[in-house]
Amino acid sequence: MKKFLEDAAFQHNPLRQLTDFMKKEDQKEKAKDYANWRFVGYVLDIGYDTTTIITSDPFKRAVGGIPRNSLLIMIPSNFWEFPPHFTLLRVLETAPTPLSKEVQQTYFELQKKSMPELDVFTQSELQWGALKTSVLGMYYPHPEDSAALEFSGDMNNFVSAHKYRVFSPDDELLHLIINSLVPTQNRFPIGKLRLTECRLPLPEKPQPAVNVNVSTRDFMGTRTAMFGKTRLGKSNVIKLIAQSLIETTAKEQLVGQIIFDMNGEYANDNPQDDSKSLASVYPDECEVYAFRPKTDTAKLLKMNFYENPERSHAILRDLLESAKRTSIYVKNFIEAEIPSLESLDGMGEGDKKRAKRRILMYWAILKSAGYDVDEKELRELIPLDPKYRQAFRDAVYQPDTPPTLRSLDDVVSEFKKIADFIRNRPDNDPLLQSTSGSQRPIFEATERALLNFLRPSSGAGVAIIYPFREYHDKNAGHIFRQIISSLSDGKTVILDLGNADPGVMEYYSEQLSWEVFKSQMEKFTSNTLGNKYVQLYFEEAHNLFPKDEDVTGIYARLAKEGAKYHIGMVYSTQSPSTINRDLLAQTENFFVAHMSSRNEVKTLANLNVAYEDLQEDILQAKTPGYIRMLTRSHRFVVPVQARKFSPISVIPKGG
Repeated sequence: MKKFLEDAAFQHNPLRQLTDFMKKEDQKEKAKDYANWRFVGYVLDIGYDTTTIITSDPFKRAVGGIPRNSLLIMIPSNFWEFPPHFTLLRVLETAPTPLSKEVQQTYFELQKKSMPELDVFTQSELQWGALKTSVLGMYYPHPEDSAALEFSGDMNNFVSAHKYRVFSPDDELLHLIINSLVPTQNRFPIGKLRLTECRLPLPEKPQPAVNVNVSTRDFMGTRTAMFGKTRLGKSNVIKLIAQSLIETTAKEQLVGQIIFDMNGEYANDNPQDDSKSLASVYPDECEVYAFRPKTDTAKLLKMNFYENPERSHAILRDLLESAKRTSIYVKNFIEAEIPSLESLDGMGEGDKKRAKRRILMYWAILKSAGYDVDEKELRELIPLDPKYRQAFRDAVYQPDTPPTLRSLDDVVSEFKKIADFIRNRPDNDPLLQSTSGSQRPIFEATERALLNFLRPSSGAGVAIIYPFREYHDKNAGHIFRQIISSLSDGKTVILDLGNADPGVMEYYSEQLSWEVFKSQMEKFTSNTLGNKYVQLYFEEAHNLFPKDEDVTGIYARLAKEGAKYHIGMVYSTQSPSTINRDLLAQTENFFVAHMSSRNEVKTLANLNVAYEDLQEDILQAKTPGYIRMLTRSHRFVVPVQARKFSPISVIPKGG
């Protein structure tokens, strides 16, 4: 009766699959159906961290082989006397047996004598071997919920080695092992279980066919890393993660996503690789912004060069250098230092006046080159008047009277007159000296470089930057507000930066990250954050989070404070050793493809001990899409063959 009540208590527990499995295996053993028996062997030596098992060739053949990284289960011999439970083992390598030397000596003698056949007794002796395994943990019934199971990363106790037996789990048990710890809410199939790179099956012994699920809750508000060499599937996995969030949260509009698409692969299909883009698979959920839109639905992405003088000057510098403009006055313009509008607040009065004049000179250059402007918005930033002293202006305009400056065109005209006036005058000319007592000339090297670019003595001048107007839009500031609004509505925004200059990419990555951070922080402080999340996707992360620098600014704040404001990050790079250690230490989810450097793999193993036993596998396996995955829900690394990104209809939205 006691046994009956205990069995009834676990009737609805997932571990019932284990009892069903053991019943079938007991029946096979009694029927001597050894060809289909999942029995692997016995325990030779047992410990809390590692276990050595002994097995034989017939056992290996019956279960389809036992490659490295195989998952095995260790069961007590008196299994039926306890609640259903098992210890999970991962195969690491071969191990010596007490008879290893004698067996090797026998092999040597046989080969030396070229004996073609073995007698039955010798063959029985030679087919035995040992395998070293790591103890991943235990599955057992939840102590407080008979309908649930629990996993621990250790063993509560173990007895003598001879009191255990080891089995190779079937597909049903593998499904329980891999997926039972993943919350049923927001589940999504990311690929198939792939225990080893080699897929050659033994005769009539198919490879495991087990789906691997993730919970998109694991990605929301957390940091997710993609490591591995190029062309091995990192971008495909990023598409799958973005797809999983669209499929499971779009109905409730819980998660807005922004993807900084450096190569245009998330916004545009690639027929050569037969690769679909997120935008084409989910046209209703995705919004694409691009500098040179390739589809009618993509929106034009530009920036306001006036509102971002420091950043836009850096972009012009990169564009001019790429165009190999090497004239002296162009080089001087490139090397000029343009302050940002934000930096003005921290300056003294004298430095602030000089900084405002530099910005006005830069604005005059843009205006003269035909860059559209909303002067009303500019006046709210700084006054459109450099405010030179009256005696200097009288000298510049003589014999005429200096006019009142009412527009940016007036400022352009005044700077051009000043450029002509000071061209051949030395810095120590009394008219060009500051009257503030600073002993500094009014026009230092930076001011002279800007004025000379605006009004060169020879050459094209501002016409050189005329072709780059395609990057500018006086209304570009509204684009950021549109993007933030779309993220709040649960949309996936893709910034197609494939044709953009590196400076432009950097600008949008940083500026939009700030906008997202400020928006989420405002919701947090006003208690309106609710259950809304934003997910950011960064490629080439070593450029944003360098290892040897004190990472400051928006990316550091995202890494440290993002979770509090419901901001998740997915970042990818080829080399974990190039990433800032603070970010690595705070990363919860890992997807690791092949890496060829032992130092990189050691860095990963030092970062997360779960990868300690998988170093050789990561170094050797090079199949695209073969990923070693570890998420918040998975307590051990799961080897996955990620499925290729494509439309999916089996997962209901909101499910």
